[in-house]
Amino acid sequence: MQRRSVQHPLLGLCSPPSLPGVRYGAEQGQGALRAALASTFYPGMREADEIFVSDGSKCDISRLQLMFGAEASVAVQDPSYPAYVDTSVMIGMSGQHNGTGFDDIEYMVCTPENGFFPDLAKAKRTDIIFFCSPNNPTGAAATRAQLTELVAFARKNGSILIFDAAYALYITNPDCPKTIFEIPGADECCIETCSFSKYAGFTGVRLGWTVVPKALKYSDGSSVHTDWNRVMTTCFNGASNIVQAGGLACLQPEGLAEMNTLVTFYKENAEILRKTFSEMGFSVYGGADAPYVWVGFPGKPSWDVFTEILQKCNIVTTPGSGFGPGGEGFVRASAFGNRADIIEATERFRAAYGSK
Repeated sequence: MQRRSVQHPLLGLCSPPSLPGVRYGAEQGQGALRAALASTFYPGMREADEIFVSDGSKCDISRLQLMFGAEASVAVQDPSYPAYVDTSVMIGMSGQHNGTGFDDIEYMVCTPENGFFPDLAKAKRTDIIFFCSPNNPTGAAATRAQLTELVAFARKNGSILIFDAAYALYITNPDCPKTIFEIPGADECCIETCSFSKYAGFTGVRLGWTVVPKALKYSDGSSVHTDWNRVMTTCFNGASNIVQAGGLACLQPEGLAEMNTLVTFYKENAEILRKTFSEMGFSVYGGADAPYVWVGFPGKPSWDVFTEILQKCNIVTTPGSGFGPGGEGFVRASAFGNRADIIEATERFRAAYGSK
């Protein structure tokens, strides 16, 4: 990808000295937390100064789009987390909505037929590729072979792959990497973003991180890491010190044990949902390495299914079409709830739908 410089036009900007007694923290994050993230999630793979602590992946996705600019072209999994497309549209990367999706965005279709992994031989070359594994909403986790193919595709095309690992802690399949940096060569083409939201319930207090390797360069050889540091120190004052202290506690032995216990609980919820829909005769995906279950209603618009479930069961699901054109005909069921509510929901589903 060609560089869109954010450094030189801003060299004239400066901040006045802080008032006596007034101190901001490091915009990149507290050193102890950055070191703990490196040793916990990227041992032997990434250095602490390649990890930038933030107020969450969603915010970092927007800042990454700001850094790359409107001239960059973008590809997304279809279906996928809406923020990838929405921020692309807002920054000016797309054309008009064409009734199903947006012009000038490459939708990489992920279906049950292709194992929810796109046919890269049919994908157009773009500057940016967004990829989430385990995927939201399908719950599909990419295998090592698939991610190796994806990294090779990005390197061949000079693309930057933005890898969303928000649900990586839910992976138990040993053939599915928990970070893109397990794949050789990823440090030369990949950025990874993650957060504590689905690991430790930090959705409201906000704490995440983005990993930008120093080996990642634009096509002119300039550093993406340098530009990202400039964006973060310009557009962000750093995550709350209190929240960072909480994040650091989560990475201590007791905190890690609690996070794993929480993840296990939600995975059990997902299995209850998956088993229920499967026994009722629905086509069901996900729920094994992710907290989401992807349920097929072939031939039915997903918003109609959402409305029907709401009216029959008083349960809110998420219409698949909200995740892209490829989500039509599906709804997403979430495992994020207490056990009693999950069981009550399954009982309502069975009462309303019985078996197909």
